[in-house]
Amino acid sequence: IIPQSLSKDSMVQKYQSPLRVYKHPFELVMAAYERRFPTCPLIPMFVGSDIISEVHGDDGATRVIERRCKLDVDAPRLLKRIAGVDLLYFIQKNSLDLRERMLRIEVHNETFSNRVIVHELCSYSVHPENEDWTCFEQSASLDIKSFFGFESMAEKIAVKQYASSIKKGKEIIEYHLKELHREGVTHIPRWAPPAACATEASTLTKLKQPVVTLSRADDSRYRTDTASWPSSLSELPSGMTDDKLEADYIRHYLGDLTPLQESCLIQLRLWLQETHKGKIPKDEHILRFLRARDFNVDKARDFLCQSLTWRKQHQVDYLLETWAPPQVLLEYYSGGWHHDDRDGRPLYILRLGQMDTKGLVRAVGQESLLRHVLSINEEGLRRCGENTKLFRRPVSCWTCLVDLEGLSMRHLWRPAVRALLRIIEVVEANYPETLGRLLIVRAPRVFPVLWTFISPFIDENTRKKFLIYAGNDYRGPGGLVDYIDCEVIPDFLGGDCVCQVPEGGLVPKNLYKTLEDIGIEDIRLWPETIYQSVSIAKGAPHEVLVEVIDASSVITWDFDVCKGDVIFSIFHSKCVPQPLRKDLQGANSVQLIDRSWQLGKDYIAVESPLTCKEGESVQGSHVTRWAGFYLLQWKLQSAPPCAASYRPRMDEVLASLQVLPPRCRIMYYTELLASHDFRGSMTSLESSHSGFSMLSATTTSSEQSCCSSTVSR
Repeated sequence: IIPQSLSKDSMVQKYQSPLRVYKHPFELVMAAYERRFPTCPLIPMFVGSDIISEVHGDDGATRVIERRCKLDVDAPRLLKRIAGVDLLYFIQKNSLDLRERMLRIEVHNETFSNRVIVHELCSYSVHPENEDWTCFEQSASLDIKSFFGFESMAEKIAVKQYASSIKKGKEIIEYHLKELHREGVTHIPRWAPPAACATEASTLTKLKQPVVTLSRADDSRYRTDTASWPSSLSELPSGMTDDKLEADYIRHYLGDLTPLQESCLIQLRLWLQETHKGKIPKDEHILRFLRARDFNVDKARDFLCQSLTWRKQHQVDYLLETWAPPQVLLEYYSGGWHHDDRDGRPLYILRLGQMDTKGLVRAVGQESLLRHVLSINEEGLRRCGENTKLFRRPVSCWTCLVDLEGLSMRHLWRPAVRALLRIIEVVEANYPETLGRLLIVRAPRVFPVLWTFISPFIDENTRKKFLIYAGNDYRGPGGLVDYIDCEVIPDFLGGDCVCQVPEGGLVPKNLYKTLEDIGIEDIRLWPETIYQSVSIAKGAPHEVLVEVIDASSVITWDFDVCKGDVIFSIFHSKCVPQPLRKDLQGANSVQLIDRSWQLGKDYIAVESPLTCKEGESVQGSHVTRWAGFYLLQWKLQSAPPCAASYRPRMDEVLASLQVLPPRCRIMYYTELLASHDFRGSMTSLESSHSGFSMLSATTTSSEQSCCSSTVSR
């Protein structure tokens, strides 16, 4: 099954490779690359190639070769007979520049060019941090317009064949490099101008004569531990070269991914860099959301953006620093971290059967319980990062061991079950693919009743990770010993390891909150969130009034476009606007600019309108020139008008009458910094930092401007 891992738009699929690094000089890699032609036995589908044209530069530094390549694609015989061809022809143009040490490869299809459009672009270049290493990048696109009614089949075959060739690409280069090494060719001189190095010209024709002889044992590039983990944390690679993911970094820190999965990660990461500059999530966090959506880039992007907005709105990034569990939770919440499992995953133990769920809800409330569970998940992410460094292999999730000994009907108290379902819903929406395995032991007869309540709220992929043991089935082969080392099995389960998890027990009723204190509690996570959320409909912009007393004050803003596209503008007015609230199809925007006002007379624009797309995060500031009233406006971006000659069909008119008008939603925060209170500089204003401290890794610095205003996305 081919995953929907490539971004699709009208049958267009795209692929982007990570940065692959050969730890060999460029000239040696080029010598290995040339051995692929005119044919390569290591690529069975590559039948052969013929040179169409070859052009050399006057000084010998450049060479452009155009080839016609023949491919025998592994496709059903019926499809080949319908298409009427056995071989596919592609045109490959190789542009080699020895002066710049770069090779650019462009490929397009010649066969079925009116039905299928294939473009591929590859490049070999010198590693920016080590001139004796060579980088390789690859991108491609496939657009199937029509193919005898077999478009879907042709697409799957093309993607499968291409993925197979990607996987073999690096292996083939490495194979030819080893061949050169066996022949004694371990060094090829760099190109030099003929006048400056005439004596070296003859050496270019002696590739089979060893210039430097190294034994295989002495050459570290051919040792089996070439890709081993760095010996110290100071040697840990950044994983990025000019903001590009390296293949070795992905393998060491994120795990083994298929070429198509790597492409999905890179595509989503590039999109986040463009829309969330300087504060994108860490790569392992992006990968979790991709896995949760089967590497569908569009679905994962929407899923991730909703979670990032949630984290920002509720300041979840600061939860570990600010959350102090109440004493009741410390004493009666029977859960805690306990060593690691056999795979190096952090192990969390929850003695649910010993927990007084009703008492905890009555004593601390649903919101405190939710915060506590979220802090556990945040701690789990932190421990996974530590174990990745400790065990020198990717650890992206944890194991949870749930003991149900003591579970009874009192655990089915409806408010407690409702709180549990809400917690599961929040965790599933914001911590996907963080649970590696859930071991449920000593499940009593009442467990199926509880499972009936909660199972519909648990993702199907998560449910597959559940292992349930009744009675003493967890002991012996096939039980806990298969997943947890014997020396760390808790003592209350028959092991020898002392477990520091609280035993729980009944919460004293004198610790209960009164019903008035609890009330109808709304789970808000953070009582004083600084962000406001507003829905904007067509014709009903949202406007925020900022009154400026002193000139040279600074207006700052930070907003996320959660849904739809908006146009952001800033105006100045000497008149006092009156709020005109409009409730248009559920929109809760506030309009301040009166319809009778004229732009340029009653109010003026002080910033050029900024179009912001769905998912973008925008921060900026404006230094005011005058006192008075400033208006920050967000309005829905309308679709471009149709051509004058276009007349809508009747079904389009009827459909437009039944569909609700378009609407967008933003989450924003604004602040006015008075001139006499502000002691910073424009540089600090333009830094555009935001709150993804735990999940983000700075990748690009925000654009800085010398103007009085700056906007960063």
